[in-house]
Amino acid sequence: MGGRMVEFAGYELPVQYPTGPTAEHHAVRTAAGLFDIDHMGQFELGGPDADACLQKLQVWDIEQMGEGDAHYSVLCYADGTVVDDIFLYKLHGRWLIIVNASNRAKDWEWIERHLQGFDAALIERSDELAMLALQGPKAEQILQKLTAYPLGTVATRTAVETEI
Repeated sequence: MGGRMVEFAGYELPVQYPTGPTAEHHAVRTAAGLFDIDHMGQFELGGPDADACLQKLQVWDIEQMGEGDAHYSVLCYADGTVVDDIFLYKLHGRWLIIVNASNRAKDWEWIERHLQGFDAALIERSDELAMLALQGPKAEQILQKLTAYPLGTVATRTAVETEI
């Protein structure tokens, strides 16, 4: 597609296509755009103490989250400064934690260090899972053609696992 590529956190990412950023912006705002966000780190946290461990690691009250809920949060050091901002997904008794690509190793080490005393396991899923973001007013209509799951039933900041 002729995108201008740059290196970011060990990944080659397209930052601009020949049509230019104005056309790209217009396409996403009026129709849809597909973004490859696979460079983001993807960790899974599970086990009997996963909830208690995650509650200690970040600032959002995860007890407010139900199955399939997603929420933005922040990992913090003991002094309140930020380790990284993250996105949490509660999926079938486990947590999917999305971290920034440039902080992937640092976040992994920091979370792993804080597992001590908890019956919880951290699994690196970044190389197993792909992440794409389909955004824009026609995103649901486009994606619905590829899945039998009724996408109109999926609320904002929730997640479902389905086949495409």
